[in-house]
Amino acid sequence: MRDQEEEFTESEREESAPLDMLAALFEARGWEYDVISDEEVTAEFKGSWTSYQLRAIWREEDNALQLLVFPDVTAPTDKHETIYKALGLINEQLWLGHFDLWSQNGIILFRHGSLLPPNGMLGVDQAQTIIDVALDECERFYPVFQFIIWGGKSPEDALAAALIETHGEA
Repeated sequence: MRDQEEEFTESEREESAPLDMLAALFEARGWEYDVISDEEVTAEFKGSWTSYQLRAIWREEDNALQLLVFPDVTAPTDKHETIYKALGLINEQLWLGHFDLWSQNGIILFRHGSLLPPNGMLGVDQAQTIIDVALDECERFYPVFQFIIWGGKSPEDALAAALIETHGEA
């Protein structure tokens, strides 16, 4: 996901408070972002399949940074059981983070938590990695949800179809 040329000042190359670092990263990538509070920053990103809303939530008392990525996809109630099964199959393959389905409104999201060091600072390389891994996984598995919701495929068939490795571009 590092296609964009990212320019950081010397101080931003080191470490910053987590939300300051993420805001600087979002700005460097040309993404629209909003600082919601001292504990939250949001951004928008246009991926290959859909648009994504990113929410970073900082819990200073725990030195924990949680990243939530919301692909623009909602599962209808009658597909929840199938989506839950697909989430289990997908999450088995992930090293970092996991996908969830919010049962009340059918929103599918990717969630990842990071514990930061005692100084509570986030380095630019770690910030880029957190964002890149989350967006890469969302892009990789987004078709699975579409195959289930719109194509009526089983979780196994949707996963197999989505993960077919292509060579080159059409």
